Amino acid sequence: MAGLANVADSRPAARVLCVDGQDRVLLLRWHDHVSDVVFWEPPGGGIEPGETPLEAARRELAEETGLPGGNVLDQWIPVERDYVWLGVHYIKTEPFFLARFDGTPDVASTELTPEEHGTYRGHAWHSRADLAALPEPVEPPNLLAVLDHLL
Repeated sequence: MAGLANVADSRPAARVLCVDGQDRVLLLRWHDHVSDVVFWEPPGGGIEPGETPLEAARRELAEETGLPGGNVLDQWIPVERDYVWLGVHYIKTEPFFLARFDGTPDVASTELTPEEHGTYRGHAWHSRADLAALPEPVEPPNLLAVLDHLL
């Protein structure tokens, strides 16, 4: 990964594993136009100054999916992350929270940032079998283990 800026823990963030009534997990599909990589990742994002990780997880869920932030439980595990996004190499630990939903709620990503609008490629609810069969990578790579710890 030569030539990439390395930003270790400089941008605190929180993520949410949303599980629907069929035990499927919601992932968002992103395109990193710098590396030309398309991947799937749970909703989430940066923690604003003065915001707790739980508050950030709830806000990010609502902004990125239109789903109610109140469904995010105060139940989380720390997840080691090592990924590249838009030419920056991030190495950090993020809290991953759990949100449960009855049925399968509609997702409407209506409050995306300008950066997100240029990189967002949709969403889907994935079963465990679906996740194993995706042709594109899932972030973090140990997503199923993280889900197992939260459930």
